[in-house]
Amino acid sequence: MCGIDNLKLDMKSLPEGESAVAVSLGNDFFSALEDSEISQGDVHVDVSIRKTVHFSDVTFHAIGTVEIPCDRCLDPMEQPIDAMQHLTVKFGSEYSEDDDLITITEEAPVLDLSWLVYEAIILSLPVKHVHAPGKCNRAMIQLLAEHSATRSDDTAEELQEIDPRWSALQELKQRFN
Repeated sequence: MCGIDNLKLDMKSLPEGESAVAVSLGNDFFSALEDSEISQGDVHVDVSIRKTVHFSDVTFHAIGTVEIPCDRCLDPMEQPIDAMQHLTVKFGSEYSEDDDLITITEEAPVLDLSWLVYEAIILSLPVKHVHAPGKCNRAMIQLLAEHSATRSDDTAEELQEIDPRWSALQELKQRFN
């Protein structure tokens, strides 16, 4: 398993043609990133580079599992991930990032993929992180049910009563059906 430094590629020293790098990311990688919502993980990243005289095509594929908090019970849960990204890298006068085009300088020819891989992993996560049915922390689910706004008896009685305006609309609806 590796930290952030293993995803730094010296683009100037790479030979022209095809190159490949394989990296396994573990807990060291995710703990090295500040404010990461991922606490742990086991992710394998395959990086393929096709270098020509004028530019390089860099593609990485990250596959594995990460540990994130469940949105419902806050317990850690494993989430499988499968992320892929394609970049074009070229040399220029100053460093810049425009969508999938990264310009690096001859003086600093190192391409740091660590943050790009992390972003791809985060974007591959579903919006809602919830355990499978029945897998959430039962004590937390019970607390949620006890403190839910729809639990009170007064609210249940109010839901039983129908507003007279709605009952008039219901009668109109029945008349025309």
